[in-house]
Order: sequence, then structure tokens, then C-alpha cells
Amino acid sequence: EVQLVESGGGLVQAGKSLRLSCAASGFTFDAYAMGWFRQAPGKEREGVGSISSIDGSTYYADSFKGRFTISSDWAKKTVSLQINSLKPEDTAVYYCTLGTLSELTTSPVDYEYWGQGTRVTVSS
Repeated sequence: EVQLVESGGGLVQAGKSLRLSCAASGFTFDAYAMGWFRQAPGKEREGVGSISSIDGSTYYADSFKGRFTISSDWAKKTVSLQINSLKPEDTAVYYCTLGTLSELTTSPVDYEYWGQGTRVTVSS
């Protein structure tokens, strides 16, 4: 059974940085991608970006280029999301996802597995 466990969320001041982590287990896929999504209160879920297990390439939705960085440690099956210069509008539940897709996307339907999410609250 695939399990994705996020950590690193919490309350943080605007302007600070935060690093979220996701530990994946329970699978033996040869090629896959892991992505990050978020859902702010009262808003639709947004795709932040994703990273490929094949070559470590990354893809970001336009809105998330610059302050957001996805990295991975495939030996440990973990991915991280670094968020810099946090803003109150970054307040959301952040989800880690895994998909057996051939091209990186930020479309939720492409990811079969989802973590429970970790909440990030940014105070002004």
C-alpha cells in the first residue's frame, strides 16, 4: 500500500521560509513523479509542481515559479518543498502526491496517491 506522509507544516511569519517534506513508502514503481498541491481555505486545489524520479527534472505551475522549490532524495523516497518569502496567501493545506505518469504535470487527475496534507499558516 502506497503511503505518503507530509511533515513540516505549522505557523510561520510572513517573509520567513519553510520546508515541507514527504516520505513515501509501500511501492516499487520504477518510474514515477511526485508532486505538491495546495488548497487554501475556500479555494480550489492548486498544483504547485512535480519532480521526476527518472532524472530529477522539475515542473512548476507558473504561479509557483520563483519562491517554491521541489527537491528529492530518491534513495530515501522523500521529496521536499521549500517555500521562501512566505506570504499570508500561502496559507493552505499542502499535499504530497505520487503518480505513475510519463510527463510532469500539475493536474490532480494525474496523481493516483495522495498524502493527508500538512497545514501551513502564514501570519502577517
